[in-house]
Amino acid sequence: MASATLFLLILHLGAIVTPMNPLSSFSEAKKQTLNSHAKLAFTLPENAEKLSSLGLKTIQVVTNVLIKETQNFPEFSNLIFGKIHEKTPFLPPKINQDDTAAILYSSGTSGASKGVMLTHRNLIATLELFVRFEASQYKEIMDHKRNVYLAVMPMFHVYGLALFGVGLISLGTSIVVMTKFDINEVVKVIDKFKVTHFPLVPPILGALTAKARSLGGVFGVSQLCSLKQVSCGAAPLTTKILADFLHTFPTVDFIQGYGMTETTAVGTRGFNAPGKTHKYTSIGLLAPNMEAKVVNCSTGSCMPPGKAGELLLRGPGIMKGYFNNAEATRQTIDENGWLLTGDIVYFDNDGYIYVIDRLKDIIKYKGFQEFGFLSNSHLQIAPADLETILVSHPEIADVAVTGVADDKAGEIPVAFVVKKPGSLLSRNDIVKYVADMVAPHKKVREVVFVNSIPKSVAGKVLRRNLKNLLPSNSSKL
Repeated sequence: MASATLFLLILHLGAIVTPMNPLSSFSEAKKQTLNSHAKLAFTLPENAEKLSSLGLKTIQVVTNVLIKETQNFPEFSNLIFGKIHEKTPFLPPKINQDDTAAILYSSGTSGASKGVMLTHRNLIATLELFVRFEASQYKEIMDHKRNVYLAVMPMFHVYGLALFGVGLISLGTSIVVMTKFDINEVVKVIDKFKVTHFPLVPPILGALTAKARSLGGVFGVSQLCSLKQVSCGAAPLTTKILADFLHTFPTVDFIQGYGMTETTAVGTRGFNAPGKTHKYTSIGLLAPNMEAKVVNCSTGSCMPPGKAGELLLRGPGIMKGYFNNAEATRQTIDENGWLLTGDIVYFDNDGYIYVIDRLKDIIKYKGFQEFGFLSNSHLQIAPADLETILVSHPEIADVAVTGVADDKAGEIPVAFVVKKPGSLLSRNDIVKYVADMVAPHKKVREVVFVNSIPKSVAGKVLRRNLKNLLPSNSSKL
């Protein structure tokens, strides 16, 4: 939990945190560093040189602050254990709730990644509305003093940060942190520490189900018998994965949730009311003090229960805005404080929400099986970021990137490329060109050569039409 410790410590000092994916390429690290005006970096030893070359003062850290190896990292050890030099007294600063606490990078509802400014008030809202809502709703299974959570979500992502880095710590809940994902190790950890709650993403849910079946069939697995609840979020869940899990774990409570970086992960939380039909496919009920409305995408008029439209959210978890990007903020939060999520949903008559589609372009890629590194388990890829790289190639005339469904990865980035006349570019040339400049999970997975990119009269890429250009014998590559 070194990252959570550092996060809270930095907030206490009145500074601003911008979490970064440790697998970020040099160009990605440089972009975030410059955009956020970062001055100091806490980093694992393997990334120290990269960040130092960007002009950052770096402090090398270890993942477990209690082990003796901290002696090899004196700056980190002194900071964590409070060994501040006597000649450098520190007076706690005055911190207002509306001050920016963190800048997390997100693709938002569309376009290139942007810095989401989250305030201290937003984090308080996360603590009160996200975690305490869960605790209050599940009194029969939510004895947080006895519960044990398994953390496989990266804490530079709002999902892991809000749940493990802020909320559960405040409840005194035990958390077991894994730094690398391996389904065999997950089973061992659940058994050893008697894990009761496992927040995860769809690919990990599928892997857990498959492993449980291989261990002992579909009705009860001794190695996983401590599980009380599994919660899923961050990406759409297919009907098959859900059905397989429910059949394999009939006694485990299953819920889904919804939140965004722009809402500080506050949004909805599943709740299976005792004695009532369980609504497993729903993303749940609104968190306390969160407002929502579903509007017609064309007219903006409010839709009644059962009718789909874009989800708008308003409440204390809504971000302060995008850092140094007033126009993007204006396009995302209207004059009345409603955040346009870009997701198409509907309410049922009981207030449960169901996601059926999305307007936004971002690709949600989960490559944990490929890399074995948990930070790749449910990450966003902005098509615009990849398009900027691809269009810089001297032999590419035009390009568009979109996500295509994939059973294992959720979605994969596919590039639709218009080559310049006479170009001999191959699929492998393009894949390598992008791979050399991005983190592993952002690599273009397939390339489709086309004569032109479908666009609207205004010049906007019609991403939904791109999928019509895929090979006719397959819906995915």
